[in-house]
Amino acid sequence: MSAPRRPGPGPGPGQASAAGGAPVPDWLTALVGAVGDGIPVETSRSPQQRQPGPRRRAAVLILFGQGPGGPDILLLQRAADMRDHAGQPAFPGGSADETDVSMAATALREAEEEVGLDPAGVEVLAAAQPLYLAASHFLVTPVLAWWRTPSAVQAVDPAETSSVARVPVAELADPANRILLWHPAGFGSPAFRVHGMTVWGFTAGILDALLRLGGWERPWDTATPVDVPEITSAITRAMVLPRAVVEPRAAPGEADGTVGG
Repeated sequence: MSAPRRPGPGPGPGQASAAGGAPVPDWLTALVGAVGDGIPVETSRSPQQRQPGPRRRAAVLILFGQGPGGPDILLLQRAADMRDHAGQPAFPGGSADETDVSMAATALREAEEEVGLDPAGVEVLAAAQPLYLAASHFLVTPVLAWWRTPSAVQAVDPAETSSVARVPVAELADPANRILLWHPAGFGSPAFRVHGMTVWGFTAGILDALLRLGGWERPWDTATPVDVPEITSAITRAMVLPRAVVEPRAAPGEADGTVGG
């Protein structure tokens, strides 16, 4: 794999920033190196997913920190009455604005708006290859980052975000917290039950891939699909498949972390 791109100048892995805070740990440096240009999310296809359409740009912030329970990842749960992705756990993130200078800037801005994250305490490490979500025609750039100086986070707007959690990687890797979520189209996809949330779909697919790349995955039940009625209903209503489509590969202008170029 090629080396991960760094969106801008800053300290290298393992070095403390001039602004202070904890240096990037070796385990995260190794993970970013394993990710390279892309996160290998499993793909699934259907006739719906082959329909062409305009592609909108978005970014999500995959923010690793060091908490009381060891390495953790920041997740939020969307409000139950939202029009899109109601009640669904997710990484902070959203659509790019014309004023965003990079996809990393999009991810940080959205995280600040959603959970009150202080971007000054975050060190961006890489912007991975965008993942194409055919159902919504979004190209979503995963932005990997280190929380070198953690700040308080909470749901800024309860109408959009119901809760925020730092979820330990050890809890995500625990086989007791993993299920194969049954999908109405007749297949199973990885999901997690942590902190009172069932994490599924795009977010779960990325977490599943990162656990493998980081060498943290433990054997879990991948043979017994579990039906979660409220999620099945949400998928059926929205007609959204819970796995990301990783192709077609983005054009160079889409993959370099810039907006509108």
